[in-house]
Amino acid sequence: MADPIKVGRTQVGIVGAGPAGLILAHLLHLEGIDSVVLEMRTRKYIEERVRAGVLEQGTVELLADMGVGDRLKREGLVHHGVEFRFNGQGHHIDFQALVGRSITIYAQQEVVKDLVAARLASGAPIVFEAADVTVHELTSKSPKIRYRKDGVEHELVCDFIAGCDGFHGVCRASIEKSLTMYERTYPFAWLGILAQAPPSSHELIYANHELGFALLSMRSPEISRLYIQCDPDEDIANWPDARIWEQLHLRFATRDGKWKLTEGPVIQKNIAEMRSFVADPMQYGRLFLAGDAAHIVPPTGAKGLNLAATDARVLARALANFYSSGNTDLMDRYSQICLRRCWKVQHFSWWMTSMLHRIPGESAFDRQRQLAELDYVTSSRAASTALAEHYTGLPFTI
Repeated sequence: MADPIKVGRTQVGIVGAGPAGLILAHLLHLEGIDSVVLEMRTRKYIEERVRAGVLEQGTVELLADMGVGDRLKREGLVHHGVEFRFNGQGHHIDFQALVGRSITIYAQQEVVKDLVAARLASGAPIVFEAADVTVHELTSKSPKIRYRKDGVEHELVCDFIAGCDGFHGVCRASIEKSLTMYERTYPFAWLGILAQAPPSSHELIYANHELGFALLSMRSPEISRLYIQCDPDEDIANWPDARIWEQLHLRFATRDGKWKLTEGPVIQKNIAEMRSFVADPMQYGRLFLAGDAAHIVPPTGAKGLNLAATDARVLARALANFYSSGNTDLMDRYSQICLRRCWKVQHFSWWMTSMLHRIPGESAFDRQRQLAELDYVTSSRAASTALAEHYTGLPFTI
């Protein structure tokens, strides 16, 4: 005889303990709404997984309002602008002067650590290493999540399910026949390194060079995060540290030769593909998709985590309205609200990517047009303001 299934009950079942799932869980907790977070990985894995590190001002303010921003306030690196570098010259985009806002460098895994700590401190349930997660009866009033933990089969009966389990998760896959998918795969990738070296600039540098794009970022005053454009099918074994540093020196070089790149031991190295993806709608029955489960943006615009945070914010507001008044208006409009913002962010990320990367097979005309666009963006106050507005984050609206 098979072992009995252990049945549990919650108001909101949340699949995935990334930023979207954890922010949603904490916002619901603050509203007095019960939730259970299920994560297939270990706590150690999600707290060490290297991802984005640029937070919009609105995301910083959200985390502070949630009561999880103390360490972010102490350790985050506030930036008031970025530099675009092309034709061997740097051009500063002053966010503060243009739109009165800033960004903060604080790695995604640090955000996750803060949110996991808050979840555990609250006593609300979070289940790590939940295996074989599946979702069922999504159009009923009691959708279910089934999973296995420590050899025991569980069934979690919910009012609603939030699919925050990423691009490769089970939630979107379970409803894909009811969705329209929009996707673009880019003909290049990013080779990224973490280096134990003080950042060579106090702000991010986006470099457009004949050899390809490069980005100088950072994770702390002692750790640099650097990227170079490469082919999507590159074998990372063909990129020894010396070759990477050589390319970085070439792509960041200034015409006067005065700017210097600080080197240091490479402590991590990876290649990331570049993709734009949107699933429409972001809801089906009582399942709501959020974060990477619903959309992917190329990292050039630094929007992935920020877009996930906004999804969670909208969904939390919608669920709070339902539980306080029975009103389903925001839940019914969840997908519409999120996708309106998502497509604006997709456009910005595509535009940044197209403007800064060398496109394989581009003509001499294409190259000159790209340089002219960079010249316009960095010399026109109107164009710079539009960039600063998008980069620091569009206003939150419902």
